[in-house]
Amino acid sequence: MPINPDAAIEITGFAWVPDFARGFVRDLRPRWACEEAGLDYRERLIGFETAKSEAYRREQPFGQVPAYRDEEVQMFESGAMVLRIGERCARLVPDTPQGRARALTWVTAALNSVEPFVFDLVAIDTFNKDAEWARLRRPEVIATLRTRLTALAGWLGDKDYLEGDFTAADIVMATVLREVSDEALMAEFPTLAAYRDRCTARPAFKTALAAQLASFADAPLPA
Repeated sequence: MPINPDAAIEITGFAWVPDFARGFVRDLRPRWACEEAGLDYRERLIGFETAKSEAYRREQPFGQVPAYRDEEVQMFESGAMVLRIGERCARLVPDTPQGRARALTWVTAALNSVEPFVFDLVAIDTFNKDAEWARLRRPEVIATLRTRLTALAGWLGDKDYLEGDFTAADIVMATVLREVSDEALMAEFPTLAAYRDRCTARPAFKTALAAQLASFADAPLPA
């Protein structure tokens, strides 16, 4: 759906990021959820100086994106936003107690049981690849992440999605798996690679990704 400047849902994003971060900034998650749910949203693009400001930190205490607001609530943290949006679409957060609990559980698992280990690898491969400490630590980080991916692949089995049908949890987990910076490691888990690709082949993801990419300016905002 097109971004609607009059929409009740507002999602903040950065007006500029370096090339390596484009397509991976976490406002992608609530954008994707809105697309899946068929909900209009508006974007508010900010620069890094605004993100550091006291005013913005009252919205997002850590000076990151996204921040979120709608006609009822104001929030930060992308996983919470996906669940909030999903509550308006039973396909994303089922309206049964068990279905809702499972979606919430898997969103939490993606952010706590998988993503920190993925980011350990990203921190080495993207930000510290030439450091001696990173070269020495990388095998241990790979081994630890491998155990997490093994467990996740064991749960997924031959299912298309984490709980059989696509839910908000798959939005978050697929974006986490996109962050794995070692394709050779992902190739060890063909079911997970296929799951990631299946999720990101969805039209809603493609629309959300295109919207995020289109939001970036060619140069950072002046300080």
